[in-house]
Amino acid sequence: MKFSINQAELQNSLVIVQKGITNKSTMPVLSGIYAEAKGDEVTFQSTDLELSIQYTVMALVEEEGKAVFPGKLISDIVKNLPDAAVHVEADEESAIVSCESSSFSIRCLNPVDFPAFPEILPEQSVSVPFDDFSTMARKVCRVVSRDESRAILTGVYIAVEEGTLKLVATDSYRLAMTQLPLEGQREDFNAVVAGSFMSDLASLPKTGEDITLSLAENQIIVSYGGTVFINRRIEGRYPNYKQLIPSSYETRCIVDRAALSSAVKRASLLDHSGSQVRVSISAESQSIQLSTSQDAGSTQELVRADVEGADVEIGFNSHYMNEGLAAMDSSRVFLEIQGPLKPGIMKGDEGENYLYLVMPVRI
Repeated sequence: MKFSINQAELQNSLVIVQKGITNKSTMPVLSGIYAEAKGDEVTFQSTDLELSIQYTVMALVEEEGKAVFPGKLISDIVKNLPDAAVHVEADEESAIVSCESSSFSIRCLNPVDFPAFPEILPEQSVSVPFDDFSTMARKVCRVVSRDESRAILTGVYIAVEEGTLKLVATDSYRLAMTQLPLEGQREDFNAVVAGSFMSDLASLPKTGEDITLSLAENQIIVSYGGTVFINRRIEGRYPNYKQLIPSSYETRCIVDRAALSSAVKRASLLDHSGSQVRVSISAESQSIQLSTSQDAGSTQELVRADVEGADVEIGFNSHYMNEGLAAMDSSRVFLEIQGPLKPGIMKGDEGENYLYLVMPVRI
């Protein structure tokens, strides 16, 4: 195999597929990146047997063939090469990577041992602009649980329901949901996908293209640009998130998001654990008062707000509050409270289609 490619394009290819390699397997070949040069393209692949990634890029192919490079080593080499043409010559045992005055000779793994890329026929699929998907995923991925003992909560719930794409995540202390209206008739489906995988997808370079999400058996297939991801879905029943979201409220505030976020941060400075902030909402004074009291002292913050409904005092985890506020794009936030022991709801402006639920804490 012999091909030439620009350093930046090769590095981008390796960054994408490197997410699928593993050094923990009893199969050494899974620590490698498979490459096949054919026609005027080079296809790179990686897999840890849970996640498989395939990326195809244009290249000047002088000799067709295949090889498996040590994944981390080839990535480190290419990352440190100058921005110029990279020449790769490889067989089943070794490879030479050269760029300008630099040349590396490395041992390769046997491509015969590398698992074939799965051929799966999708059963349902949906395509949306990548920019929209990336924004949605970033908003909910920060909420997924890190507790592996409840695997279902480490994932993001993806659903197409009544012509709308929904992404939902919860760690049982807060919940985030984003929605995107879809054009045309769509078949309903749902799946739970690893939050770490969704974060990786959201961080892919923006190209202006659509991203396609497809389901088949126990897998999700994601196609974007020249990349195909196949990942195993998380099994189990996702919590009925709709039951968690109150259908009404006793108190509603409209407040400047930046002002509220800054006030929450300052109010939590005395509490090193950042665990509690008392939120007192007054319709008479049209304000939200934030306060904390610790051995080190106490603090109060007053934020102007448009308040309707009953006065209420409620406690929230200040870190969780700011996580929700930071995820919003709107300049205003709508804070809805059903009672001092019920979840609080934060929403952005109508066009944002973002909802953040946070459980109260006792104060």
